Amino acid sequence: MTPFPPISPSRLLRAWFLALAALLALPALAQDSMQQLRQQLSADKKQLVAANLELTPTEATAFWPLYDQYQKELHGLNDRIATLVMAYAREYNANTLTDEGAARLMKESMAVDEAEVRARQGLAARLAPVLPGRKLARYLQIENKVRALVRYEIAAEVPLAR
Repeated sequence: MTPFPPISPSRLLRAWFLALAALLALPALAQDSMQQLRQQLSADKKQLVAANLELTPTEATAFWPLYDQYQKELHGLNDRIATLVMAYAREYNANTLTDEGAARLMKESMAVDEAEVRARQGLAARLAPVLPGRKLARYLQIENKVRALVRYEIAAEVPLAR
């Protein structure tokens, strides 16, 4: 195993956020382009995981369907995060964020966090019989690093409530 994967999580996310910013500037093309971007990022992330796990054929047969299922769960969570950030941005930009609105947004943010933890716990339970402990830990570390980068990028772009 090489210590550095061919595609780093940070490079993957930087590309995603730059492309997202470009797409938001062109709303008419954004929907189709966003779908294409998600497909490319999905393929890149899968390559990153494959390069770092070095699965045996037996492990791969059991792992990849569970991986794909989890990615679908994350896709839904990412949609919720995007909706939440867009709602906050509307309120922030219009300077109409109320205490009640802020509380509602924070409640949804925490609900997304809880859903993500539940999804990761479910994944770990499904993967435990499929992967040896170190490979399972490595995979969960990769997912954690990618999610941490997503959270970091969002936090860097979202201003504090006023």
